[in-house]
Amino acid sequence: MREQNKTITHPATREEQMATQQGNQAPSTTKKHRTFLGYLALMGPAFVVGAWQFGPGNLTTAVQAGSRFDYTLVWVIAVSTILMIFFTDMSVRLGIATPTSLITSIKDHLGKWAGVLAGFGVFGITLMFSVGNAVGSGLGLSLIFGGSPVIWTVVCTAAVGFVLAFRNVYGIVEKALLVIVVLMALAFIASTVVAQPDWYRSLEGMVPQLPPGSEILIVALVGTNFSINAAFYTSYGIKENKRTRADYRDITLVDTVPGIVAPGIMTALVIMVAAAVLGKTGAEAGTINALASVFTPLAGPVGAIVFALGLSGAAFSSMIANATAGGTMLSDALGRGAKAGSPPRIFTGVILVFGLIITLSFQASPVGLIVIAQSLTVLIAPLLGFLIVIMANKTSVMGGLRNKWWHNLFAAIGLIAIIASSIRLITTLIG
Repeated sequence: MREQNKTITHPATREEQMATQQGNQAPSTTKKHRTFLGYLALMGPAFVVGAWQFGPGNLTTAVQAGSRFDYTLVWVIAVSTILMIFFTDMSVRLGIATPTSLITSIKDHLGKWAGVLAGFGVFGITLMFSVGNAVGSGLGLSLIFGGSPVIWTVVCTAAVGFVLAFRNVYGIVEKALLVIVVLMALAFIASTVVAQPDWYRSLEGMVPQLPPGSEILIVALVGTNFSINAAFYTSYGIKENKRTRADYRDITLVDTVPGIVAPGIMTALVIMVAAAVLGKTGAEAGTINALASVFTPLAGPVGAIVFALGLSGAAFSSMIANATAGGTMLSDALGRGAKAGSPPRIFTGVILVFGLIITLSFQASPVGLIVIAQSLTVLIAPLLGFLIVIMANKTSVMGGLRNKWWHNLFAAIGLIAIIASSIRLITTLIG
């Protein structure tokens, strides 16, 4: 009896089989016929990122940029928004293509140390953001209702903790933040209409320039508007919603682009309003009362309330998203699960408590505290940026969704920008 020649192969793991299968697939060209509600259902992950990105730190640095340097730093927001779209898009594609969560995929393909470092890096950034969120929440609510900002910080932190205690926490967070982003956008558009900024000079501000003394503020603006850690988290929202390759193009149109452009436009509007009101007097927004005065001269008490509502909304939405993302990704790095909820609730609690403690301990210059905290985030961002780009270029992981040359061009520009910001921050702090 003749034996047939047999080729002996090692059985592939389920993840390797899935990766190979996905690697041979190109993005689906079949267009799904969606209803209006179907398109609305795709909105979410990028708006969570936008709400996280547009926090009180973002608002504070934008007001300082407009009041101290007029319209000259609008270009920072424009460039940061474009780069943010590309990095968020990479994260969306990673969320669709990878069979597991992003940090777990990094562990599998780049080594456990890389995934653990990424998780702790994001957690460190969320700790920095938690300071601005805690400060902003108390200041905003105290403007609306009166009383001590410290008390309102405690109240807001407790309210966020209550929201994050729910079982289906990501679904709740996503829907709540969508509504808050829309309301904030309306508030800041109304403020711009009242302030009537110089639109021609705003366009001139799109030309890159570096006014003397603006270095740390530019770093802070980059840290809040080109938020790689927020882009990193998008893939987790994509996984939570079980998005597929057939959804990719529609996701880009109704979620990725508008979800990132919205906070960019709001930030630019705040700079223009601050330039229109405070730039005329040369006043500097170093205190919360000065921040409120951005809107008060032109709209009276209503203007101050509009600002306070915007600040409170930014703080509350960013506080929720920040704690959820930081807790989830640290839990993933430690191998304790990558879904929002328990056990990440422990880590989200740590983030909230850290922000509260630092805020209660350093009350002398809250605005300065926010700017410094946001600036420090760029020290960790380069690592996260490199990991996203490396993973998005792996054919075995991405298949037809891997980066094209134009993705890598903007990725390189983004990495250069964030590394330059980090170097500038270090040299400024040392000097």
